[in-house]
Amino acid sequence: MPRILILTGDGGESLEVMYPYQRLREEGYEVHIAAPTKKAIQTVVHDFEPGFDTYTEKLGYRVQADIAFKDVNPEDYAAVVIPGGRAPEWIRNDPDFIRIVQHFFRQNEPVAQICHAPLALAAAGVLNGRTVSGYPALVPDIRAAGAEFVDGAAVVDGNVVSARAWPDHPEWMRAFIKMLREKVPVAG
Repeated sequence: MPRILILTGDGGESLEVMYPYQRLREEGYEVHIAAPTKKAIQTVVHDFEPGFDTYTEKLGYRVQADIAFKDVNPEDYAAVVIPGGRAPEWIRNDPDFIRIVQHFFRQNEPVAQICHAPLALAAAGVLNGRTVSGYPALVPDIRAAGAEFVDGAAVVDGNVVSARAWPDHPEWMRAFIKMLREKVPVAG
């Protein structure tokens, strides 16, 4: 059974962690959640309130990380998912996160990223020359990393499928699963 890795940490957006985790398992993939340390991570819920200029944040689910970044051998995984939330702001500083992400880009293996994930991918130096989506407030960061921003729900550029945020889940996962079925089919 092919394995897929989700890279997140405390402050990861609950829906953006749990939806791909459950959806990919439903497709027959083995999914592992990796974080800076192997522990129960605290996800968050970002939502919109009338009168606020930005999103609000509440505590979400606690989710067990299966493995610490330092213990990940990326060659054991066929694809990677990087959810958004606030986690990308912090995990991008972890040298093992960078090592893992760069592997998937060097090997041209499937990558799904959403929301604030471009912050972490920019730190890994893998966005230059790419066309990606992400949370619209990150347009300056995406452009500074050398990528073109597209305001879309499922932007596919080579091995990368990107989206703006959790409202894009159906389109984002549909495009990623299509890519997985072509590149990493589940036996049976």
